[in-house]
Amino acid sequence: MIRKVYEIDPMVCLRCGGTMKVVAFLTEHVVVDRIISHMKLIFIADKPPPPRAAFQEYLLDADPQVDYIL
Repeated sequence: MIRKVYEIDPMVCLRCGGTMKVVAFLTEHVVVDRIISHMKLIFIADKPPPPRAAFQEYLLDADPQVDYIL
């Protein structure tokens, strides 16, 4: 999706132009927090994300109800 929307390949190194590959998926927030603090990065959200149930309601509201006739 990033390639289609921003017309840039996220798997190409910006420094050397070489091809990158995914070596891991971080799924535990504790690990992500340790990496962020080790790199001394700061992330402050304007507001906390909505609860998952509320997000699903937004999706349902945005998706019009369509009756299909077979």
